Amino acid sequence: MKCPYCGHDETRVLDSRTIADGTVTRRRRECLKCNSRFTTYERYEMHKVFVIKKNGERELFDRQKILDGLIKACHKRSISYEQLENVAGQIEEEIRKMGTSEIESAKIGDLVMKRLKELDHVAYVRFASVYKEFGDLDHFVKIINDLRKKEENN
Repeated sequence: MKCPYCGHDETRVLDSRTIADGTVTRRRRECLKCNSRFTTYERYEMHKVFVIKKNGERELFDRQKILDGLIKACHKRSISYEQLENVAGQIEEEIRKMGTSEIESAKIGDLVMKRLKELDHVAYVRFASVYKEFGDLDHFVKIINDLRKKEENN
């Protein structure tokens, strides 16, 4: 593995652990030349899945887009990057287990919302406001009231 800082091609693994229900191996590495530390993720390669966007265009599934959306939704929340990696991995695994070569972006959005609702209500509302394209305050009030009702019932 090449060092992302100095380009040296010899590193050592300091720590390995499996995440995302055992489908990903996270490795903490150290460069033997500059002693910089960095993290790599190892996951198995699956069949290609295409996402059907709202406008009908198709593009290759990109797990990083899910992770980026999660990071934005969870900005300044007490949720670790590793938790977000796990959520993104769970969503990717669920999509791949569907066994389909195409999935609508709306279905992916629903999967993200489901996980965020379990993880953090503020992040859930943030994501929903963009994903559902809230146009006014009434949308926010409705989703917050739905969350309150659900909490009261639990």
